[in-house]
Amino acid sequence: MELELIIVLVTCGSEEEALKISRSLVEERLAACVNLISPVRSIYRWEGKIWDEKEWLLMIKTQRKRFKEIETKVKSLHSYSVPEIIALPIIAGSSSYLDWLAEMTL
Repeated sequence: MELELIIVLVTCGSEEEALKISRSLVEERLAACVNLISPVRSIYRWEGKIWDEKEWLLMIKTQRKRFKEIETKVKSLHSYSVPEIIALPIIAGSSSYLDWLAEMTL
């Protein structure tokens, strides 16, 4: 069976929240690595209003089979009622890095 590796994107409203979620995912081996990118400026519609906010973007590297666990963990730690949790496929990469990613998320 071929591994399906993904990057999960999650935005957070604070650095503290981003760190808490990232550390939890790596400690529980749900993610091999999480990059925190800030500042990210997000413009979106929510509850009938246009928002323009500074956020922290998490790039979570993992296996597709771990997505549901990641979604559950993020929702349990996140302050947003509807957090962004989306996955993108990794279609290519350094074989040694991808092997490490897979090993860290078994």
